[in-house]
Amino acid sequence: MRVVVVGASGNSGTSLLKSLADDPSVESILGVARRKPEADFPKTKWAEADIATGELEPLFRGADAVVHLAWLIQPSRDLSRLWRVNVEGSTRVFHAVGQAGVPALVYASSVGAYSRGPKREAVDESWPINGIPTSFYSRHKAEVERRLDCFEQEWPEVRVVRLRPGLIFKREAASGVRRLFAGPFLVNPLLRPSLILVVPKIPGLRFQAVHSYDIGEAYRLAVTSDVRGAFNIAAEPVLDAGELGKILGARPVPVPAGLARLLTAATWRLHLQPTPPGWLDLALGVPILDTTRAREELGWRPSWSAGEALRDLLEGLSKGEGENTPPLAPGTGGPARIDEITTGVGEREKL
Repeated sequence: MRVVVVGASGNSGTSLLKSLADDPSVESILGVARRKPEADFPKTKWAEADIATGELEPLFRGADAVVHLAWLIQPSRDLSRLWRVNVEGSTRVFHAVGQAGVPALVYASSVGAYSRGPKREAVDESWPINGIPTSFYSRHKAEVERRLDCFEQEWPEVRVVRLRPGLIFKREAASGVRRLFAGPFLVNPLLRPSLILVVPKIPGLRFQAVHSYDIGEAYRLAVTSDVRGAFNIAAEPVLDAGELGKILGARPVPVPAGLARLLTAATWRLHLQPTPPGWLDLALGVPILDTTRAREELGWRPSWSAGEALRDLLEGLSKGEGENTPPLAPGTGGPARIDEITTGVGEREKL
């Protein structure tokens, strides 16, 4: 089996490369990335391509499956750039899969594609996919799912799988996560789990997580199994202030949702951090996921609990860890993170 992984150098992509390399049915892997990494992975060769502008069909010809993971979260202040890559770029990937005659397409969707839903009971994959209107990430994920619906109608011979995971954590992604969501002014050592004494208790904030190694295994199973459709992916337990307090040995402190949003919006407008308040709206709005279908039809079982995945990320954050790929490497932000500052903390991409 020959597998092409688009967006292979990021958090999920590097984990998928490792899972695919361990699968004896996978003979070769082509990792596609906008910037070629220095990291080596077994069975993997690299190709450079921008999904918004590059020639994709030649890369896909002869593949047994294409996994589409490529997605921009920054620059959060350039919505036109994000739309061109995330929505139009994904559409180009789907079209190239069809034109190249690839028999299987696996797409990285997200819990963020779902409409607002319950926080005390889990929903299955039939929950509406309309996103959270105030989150660009959610709007884009929902729109790409609609375009994937159209692709399935146009190319019914292609086996299409879409995974909808919760938050994805691992220590090797720590530097990338810090750049994307916290920005250059975060003091890493303060995130050591033993130093976190309080956690915010925001009404309605309950979310799910999964370790990146487990999501890599879920994508591998989607590639190698004869399945179609959508699969929710998340580990137990559901994370809220009480559960976070147990995991970290910290005290939950009540914080009104309105105040949390106000602080997020103010620090984003002041270019102190790159995460707009729509991300908080997303966390407060999306439903809790029922993962029964992934367990029964994919045979997927997480090896890490949600709490273990979170602690792994926090340990990596406190030590500034990463992986030797452009999205994940500790040095990507430049000396003393100067490149992150000079690009406006989410205003534009580093050239």
